[in-house]
Amino acid sequence: MSAYKNFTIETDADGIALVTWDMPDKSMNVFTVEVMDELDAIIDQVVADAAIKGVVITSGKSSFSGGADLSMIKASFDLLKEAEAADPATAVQKLFDATGRMTWLFRKLETCGKPWVSAINGTCMGGAFEMSLACHGRVASNAKSVKIALPEVKVGIFPGAGGTQRVPRLANAQDALQMMTTGSSLTAARAKAMNLVHQVVEPDQLIPAAKQMIKDGLKPVQPWDEKGFKAPGGGIWTPASAQLWPAAPAILRRETAGNYPGALAILKCVYEGLQVPFETGLKIEQRYFTYILQTIEAFSMIRSLFISMQELGKGARRPAGVPKAELKKVAVVGAGFMGASIAYVTAAAGIPVVLIDRDQEAADKGKAHSEGLVTGAIGKGRMSKEEGEKLLSLITPTPDYAGLADADLVIEAVFEDRNVKKDVTEKIEAVLREDAIFASNTSTLPITGLAKNSKRPGQFIGIHFFSPVDKMMLVEVILGKETGDRALATALDYVAAIKKTPIVVNDTRGFYVNRCVFRYIGEAYDMLLEGVPAAMIENAAKMAGMPVGPLSLNDEVAVDLSYKIFKASIADLGPQSVDPRHMELVTKLVEGEGRLGRKAGKGFYDYPPKPAKKKLWPGLKDLYPQQKPDDVDVKVLKERLLVTIALEAARTMEEGIVTDPREADVGSILGFGFAPYTGGTLSYIDGMGVKTFVALCEKLAAKYGDHFQPTPLLKDMAAKGETFYSRFTAGTKQAA
Repeated sequence: MSAYKNFTIETDADGIALVTWDMPDKSMNVFTVEVMDELDAIIDQVVADAAIKGVVITSGKSSFSGGADLSMIKASFDLLKEAEAADPATAVQKLFDATGRMTWLFRKLETCGKPWVSAINGTCMGGAFEMSLACHGRVASNAKSVKIALPEVKVGIFPGAGGTQRVPRLANAQDALQMMTTGSSLTAARAKAMNLVHQVVEPDQLIPAAKQMIKDGLKPVQPWDEKGFKAPGGGIWTPASAQLWPAAPAILRRETAGNYPGALAILKCVYEGLQVPFETGLKIEQRYFTYILQTIEAFSMIRSLFISMQELGKGARRPAGVPKAELKKVAVVGAGFMGASIAYVTAAAGIPVVLIDRDQEAADKGKAHSEGLVTGAIGKGRMSKEEGEKLLSLITPTPDYAGLADADLVIEAVFEDRNVKKDVTEKIEAVLREDAIFASNTSTLPITGLAKNSKRPGQFIGIHFFSPVDKMMLVEVILGKETGDRALATALDYVAAIKKTPIVVNDTRGFYVNRCVFRYIGEAYDMLLEGVPAAMIENAAKMAGMPVGPLSLNDEVAVDLSYKIFKASIADLGPQSVDPRHMELVTKLVEGEGRLGRKAGKGFYDYPPKPAKKKLWPGLKDLYPQQKPDDVDVKVLKERLLVTIALEAARTMEEGIVTDPREADVGSILGFGFAPYTGGTLSYIDGMGVKTFVALCEKLAAKYGDHFQPTPLLKDMAAKGETFYSRFTAGTKQAA
């Protein structure tokens, strides 16, 4: 045994060293500078010890490793900032050297002269898989938990520790590009089919199989270090490549609209790297990685999608000093689509749940929704039959409110109507335990108003789920005026238990996400009124980085919902609260044409029976005089769609609805897919600079209306040279 903090080494009678990576105090192994230093020392120790014939490296945890640690990525950005401040001339060189650390450590491992085998026993992501690729042999367990991926592109970077050079030298270039530009996970079997793993075995055979590879005489030389090596498919200058490479950038542009520098860098690294010797390829990769780390996209995406998402997931906004909520039982009242889905995700987290509706038939119908989801998951191999049965056994459908007497948390998910909600709240509170927490799932009704129906507003909170609940990763936790700390802590503990990311929002109509979404849809209404062809609106949105166009999104949430929201707004706030031309447009669609959205098979789009694809309703061009497409500036369309959403996010900060920029950013990406390459709504503003953003708003306001006017807060920040993160993060401690 050797004295390493993160690894243990045991050498068996055959001279095979088993290196077990098991970091103390961490639930998952990750790469840190300390881990790299220890691995470096282990390679030296192995080489120096004549008794050691070869090495098997595996994990002492249920997963192999998640790749690089947050602290390392953060350190890269800090290093760049400090180096630029100290000596801009050498700053990039310093970053280049730092990013090469892992690359050249793995190169040292694969050229050390003794065979290494990676025994992959669970999730193996990013840098950990790049290390495995540097080993001479790879064995993976066939357990369901094994997921192999190079997901870096999802946070704005790319596999920069040899991934872009080793994968296309093992798999063919097309599969390699597909894997790295999408960041998608591979099963062990798929990894073997791609030639990225040599063997797939039963979990208990993992270490014996890895050791056997060494006993069978595994060569300690990588294929690309052998004389006469050719990449699979023959490299770049072949007929097969002549078909792949002209199309690859075009396909990437179709999928990403050129918004992700990291994805394009993967293509460049593979294309250039396969034409040169392996070590030159590594240097090319290191240069591109250094370049990508300096892009605003990489900085913003890593901050929001990696750092902030983890911090929020771990309860960054949880009140201090409140003990963790023990959720032994949750009750969901209202077994419609929403309530049924909430019951499903609760049971999937292993929490018993009572599903209540007005009669047994309605409650059973709610449970049937979970049965459908379970059947689908079993069919796709995502769940075993036993797991499915266990999940369903945790859901008890009943019309009897007495079933919630011992619930720790009750979630009310009945129809969006104040009177219905009042009636149900009173029924629940008649039987609810004194110390239980009451949560209302509402998408538009302010919580403070709903809490007036409660005898204990301090224990009343809003939990707003997004549909479809099983797929959407965001939950808005809404504080009423009187909501107390324990209610907030319980809600956040519940969201953590069901493995979703929470954002904490103060009370307002539409909360945060829906306010932004309706701005997006409203801007599309304006464009239609101006006669911008509908197809241009939808395509400009996608080119701006949105996952779906605003008209398509409106169909998904239902056009008649927009209609109802307008009517409710006019009833509550008066006719000036809605643009009369918008009201006229949705009234025409809903009342005049019966076009209610996707659920009705017709909205802004027509939805023919499958397999035919949806297409824009031809009648749209008859509603308003059409502009010639050539006269419409696509760049301006893109700006209008992103700016109107970002402005609304800035307003929610100014009004104190959202108090933490991390939540505004993460919420916008997870809630409605706001252009992820920007890092979210406020990072979009910070990224271009508040001054630039204010000028852009003023330009758009002059031409397209006062809703683009920059707010007093933005003007103040522009004058002081502040960003949202500099202005609001200092105060987060007391805000949280």
